[in-house]
Amino acid sequence: MAKKIQDPDFWYSFLLPYVNWHTRRSYSRFEVHGKKRIPKGGALIFGVNHSNTLMDALVLLSADNIRKVFIARGDIFKNPTVAKILTFLRILPIFRIRNGVAAVRQNDDSLNKAVDVIHDHVDLYLFPEGTHRTKHSLMRMGKGLFHIAVDANKQFGNQNPVYIIPTAIEYGDYFRYRSTAMINFGEPINVTEFLKNTTVENEATNINLLKDKLHTEISKLFTYIPDNEDYDAIWEIVKMKNEKRAGGLYKKMLRNRATVEKVLKYKEEQPEEAKNLFERVMNFAKRRREEKISVMSVAKKHPFLNSLWMFAVLLLALPYYLASAAVNLPVWLTTWIIRSQLKDPAFGNTVSFGVRFVLFPIILIVGTIVMFCNLPWYWALGGTVLLFFSYSVFVDYNELFRRWISDVRWSFKNRLRKEYKSLNLNNLF
Repeated sequence: MAKKIQDPDFWYSFLLPYVNWHTRRSYSRFEVHGKKRIPKGGALIFGVNHSNTLMDALVLLSADNIRKVFIARGDIFKNPTVAKILTFLRILPIFRIRNGVAAVRQNDDSLNKAVDVIHDHVDLYLFPEGTHRTKHSLMRMGKGLFHIAVDANKQFGNQNPVYIIPTAIEYGDYFRYRSTAMINFGEPINVTEFLKNTTVENEATNINLLKDKLHTEISKLFTYIPDNEDYDAIWEIVKMKNEKRAGGLYKKMLRNRATVEKVLKYKEEQPEEAKNLFERVMNFAKRRREEKISVMSVAKKHPFLNSLWMFAVLLLALPYYLASAAVNLPVWLTTWIIRSQLKDPAFGNTVSFGVRFVLFPIILIVGTIVMFCNLPWYWALGGTVLLFFSYSVFVDYNELFRRWISDVRWSFKNRLRKEYKSLNLNNLF
């Protein structure tokens, strides 16, 4: 019998812990919520928002140690070697009409394999939007996920109920390496019960109803902002209101959602005032960026005092930072060169992950050997520990330095600070 994509594989299992560890090290904070909502039995299909290229799949993979299979767009399978690698990584292709009629015909095979995956009680993950977009919103969903759910229900729904699990990933920043990541699982949609109780006989109509349901449920799980002409202004307001408040990522997401709700209510009740406010917010945001001031500085009550302790930390950590920069030169220089040539900056964090994944273990192994060959064992051991954390320290130091510069600038931009106060966001929302 031919080996299935979901079957256990020695090399996959051997590499997985390192991949997951490396993924989590790509974020300064990583949280998973809602796992208790996932049914213990049944066939599970996870529908996830898609905002950060390959990192979305890696983040989901590292959420737990449960076996998973992913479905990705078929055009990345064109190269036979790449196709073998993707299959090894447990990724199935699904093609769109833009890939050609011949390619679309291959979808039947992928859909049959996908149904078989969930029949074997292996979790199946799809991004129903079909492509990534760095926004706190959702695009129109394709039908592939729902065809899999309906077909699976026809084949074994009476013995093994089929569920769609709404899932959302929220990032602190789409473009900065070692930002934050949160996964949030929502209330399952019981496809078997839905199809049993529906009064609609048309399958296409039921699929559209499931699409609408999933869209609604995913939008409840992260900072969702309607994708219209006011999106940028609303997101700017949310950041200025909530960027520096204490608490975990989940609590921050809830605060963000509460702010979005207040802004949308204000827009509905006072459309002219809201339009004027949004224009002023965007003008302020433009000047803020021109002055190279982070929104995190704007959110601080005492930026100058904050900059003093940041300066002390930067000064104390400077020797370690310089050493980290020197030993990790191949990693950060290669990353910078590749990222500077990207047409789509959303792939930046994927590049940062990939370069570190390949080069940092070499630096760690070579550095450890050199130290144990030339230093007393206790000094070599201490040096290895410092080397182990060095690249994360290098990246975090650069981010702290950027924020410190921003705080200092913001402290002395009195005119811009008065403009921010005139927005009166704290009283409005």
